[in-house]
Amino acid sequence: MAVGWIDITVPLRDGMVHWPDNPPVRITRRLDMERGDDCTVTELALGVHTGTHMDAPAHFLAGGRGIETMPAAATIGPARVIEIRDPESITLHELRAQRIRRGERLLFKTRNSSRCWKTDRFVTDFVYLDEAAARWLAARRVRTVGIDYLSVAGFHRDPAVTHRALLNAGVWIIEGLDLSKVRAGSYDLICLPLKIAQGDGAPARAFIKPRTRQTRQTKQTR
Repeated sequence: MAVGWIDITVPLRDGMVHWPDNPPVRITRRLDMERGDDCTVTELALGVHTGTHMDAPAHFLAGGRGIETMPAAATIGPARVIEIRDPESITLHELRAQRIRRGERLLFKTRNSSRCWKTDRFVTDFVYLDEAAARWLAARRVRTVGIDYLSVAGFHRDPAVTHRALLNAGVWIIEGLDLSKVRAGSYDLICLPLKIAQGDGAPARAFIKPRTRQTRQTKQTR
């Protein structure tokens, strides 16, 4: 296993996959030194829920807080990558065996990571967090939930139900991770969304680093 920081961010690319009713990704060179301009300047147009991103409460809660209000502790600190075996959804059956504790940051690695990011075509049968599991995580007061495709909710399900179950409980949501190069286990997480005023979400850059026994013992003694 790698011992340094691992980038689990999906690169933004012109024309990349996006949620079907969201704006497409357009990355355009407005100025380019190769065309004789003094400098190179790129214009970026996309929906904030593209690629690796975070959802704010405002995404599904009327009057909810914007992404700029997210506390740093939501996405900086110890996290756990949990590998999900179910090929359809993250269920309560699998989660109960994980001894999940209050305040945890959880990143779910599913078959999405090795399958869905290989195409610019939107994959409709991605693995999602089912409603019962979302409500259970909310009741346990986890701090953050991350998943490896564009939504925690299934494409053929009501997305509001799952999102609201988490967001109403103060759970922050990371979507669009690429966990194909990491194993289940304990990590340090850094995930920082753009600070968009009153934003319902924002693109983010995410890194994890394996936590060794020495790392955990050192932090416990501080």
